[in-house]
Amino acid sequence: MIDPRRLRVLRALADHGTVTAAGQALHLTPSAVSQQLAALEAECGQQLLRRWGRRVSLTPAGELMVVHANAVAAELERARATLAALDSGVRGMVRLASFASAITMVVAPAIASLRAGSPGVTLQVQDVEGHASIPLLLDGEVDLAITEEYRLSPRTDESRLTRFPLYVEPFDVVLPTAHRLAGASEVDIDELADDEWIAPKPGNPCRDVLMIVCANPEIRHVSDDFHAITTLVAAGEGVALVPRNAFTAVPGAVAVPLRGEPPLRRVFAAVRRGSADHPLLKTVLAALLDAAPGHANADRESRT
Repeated sequence: MIDPRRLRVLRALADHGTVTAAGQALHLTPSAVSQQLAALEAECGQQLLRRWGRRVSLTPAGELMVVHANAVAAELERARATLAALDSGVRGMVRLASFASAITMVVAPAIASLRAGSPGVTLQVQDVEGHASIPLLLDGEVDLAITEEYRLSPRTDESRLTRFPLYVEPFDVVLPTAHRLAGASEVDIDELADDEWIAPKPGNPCRDVLMIVCANPEIRHVSDDFHAITTLVAAGEGVALVPRNAFTAVPGAVAVPLRGEPPLRRVFAAVRRGSADHPLLKTVLAALLDAAPGHANADRESRT
């Protein structure tokens, strides 16, 4: 018999790349992770890992078992959702991770709506950068994530998530009010080729957007906080590319639309596949969709 708890350990290794990181995600010691993986190999009768000293990687058999582990995890989520649906009332707490502007625009209004219409449902909110929320969701640290997508690279989590589009917003360029283009109705990105930029840190997808639309930008300052970025722009330290709803007015800075087809940030809610029918999550998702600005006209992709 294959122990599904050990499949979870294998998935964590595939997600995080090292025994130590997998242990941190699962709150286990590296020794415990190694023991669980060795036991799983014995249960499968196959070598699942290649080992070079302290380094490990998945064998073809290990990669195949990760696919099955994802399917098992989804079925367990469906089982929990089905059992929860037998309960006559919707009551409990949902842990949610979201980036700051989505908390302001969608999460806070949804909480107010839930308080009025479903007082037995509560949210526990974590403010995290958009690209950090999906790992928390897949690790089981939260039940629902609000995150962002730019379609800059193919999705790698198709079999593990169900997505619910919330809204779409363009990026605008943020300029000091003394900038030569601050009074323009639109700005061509090429007109800023000689400007210095204030950008998110490497690894943040918003920085990737800048690197694609602006060839070789000269980056002077870095921050993942768009309010901090805007205040640096207002201080005359450069220009920035900011999602429209993440811009907050600061004296000395102005947001100007980009000419042509600007890059877009698609914001969506995500749950682990199989859990979308859980009564608590259905209630929270409905509140989030209702709170989303213009959600009926947003990029209504089918659920995946």
